[in-house]
Amino acid sequence: MDAFGRIREEVHAVVEGLSPAELTARVDPGANSVGWLVWHLTRVQDDHVSEAAGAEQEWTAGDWVTRFDLPYARLATGYGHSNRQVARMRAVPGALLTGYHDAVHARTVEFVRGLDGDDLERIVDERWSPAVTLGVRLVSVLADDLQHVGQAAFVRGVLARTGS
Repeated sequence: MDAFGRIREEVHAVVEGLSPAELTARVDPGANSVGWLVWHLTRVQDDHVSEAAGAEQEWTAGDWVTRFDLPYARLATGYGHSNRQVARMRAVPGALLTGYHDAVHARTVEFVRGLDGDDLERIVDERWSPAVTLGVRLVSVLADDLQHVGQAAFVRGVLARTGS
């Protein structure tokens, strides 16, 4: 829960104060924007934790999909997006990004709070060898989220230094 809380803090720190245009700015045509990175890391967390919990994703349950109105498939997480797809990220207010992240964070913490050691050994994905346990899946989500929020912070820093 602490690790997910730290990600939430970093998401807020990287998004707050940026305009929708700054959130979609890319440092070069092959780079991801702050907005896309935060949306993607939140979508992956929502997708993976909801699946493990056997629950509907917050993306659809909370109708964030309509509020964001993105030009992607309804349940897209951004995984495998091309440069062209990243460029299609719609400019959205930072409050929308952090609001969605906060809702996913709340659901994640509620789920994690109810787990015990035996739960972490439960197999959640047999498509891999070895099969993925819930504990491994949660660590994977944390690692992915930390990488992407760090990338978003880097992009924000580059934008600030270059005045973009």
